[in-house]
Amino acid sequence: MFHFRSSKLFIVVLVVLVLATSAYAFAATNTVPASRAGEGSGAISGYTVSNIVYTFDATNPSNLTDVDFDLDAAAATVRVSLTAAGTLQSCSNTSGTSWTCALTGVTVTSASSLRVVASQ
Repeated sequence: MFHFRSSKLFIVVLVVLVLATSAYAFAATNTVPASRAGEGSGAISGYTVSNIVYTFDATNPSNLTDVDFDLDAAAATVRVSLTAAGTLQSCSNTSGTSWTCALTGVTVTSASSLRVVASQ
């Protein structure tokens, strides 16, 4: 009788081990690609604006129609304003580091400063 009980216990343990092993074998796995994370810092420097040329409206020279200029390095986005509280207006790259900006509603008398906002 002692032998019969120990063989029953052996069979129960064996069944539990088989079930545990099969559950582990069928468990889903995840594949996670390599990734990076980090922190760093770098200097932020401004651009040097040169060769500024203002264009007057041919029919009303009191109005400015555009401003052209060069930057000392490449930029992806450039905007300008010629008044202190003026809306920044978009510019387009004409070649390399040369930019032209169409102006809307800017008169010679309202133009008080050239504000250039540029980013890489």
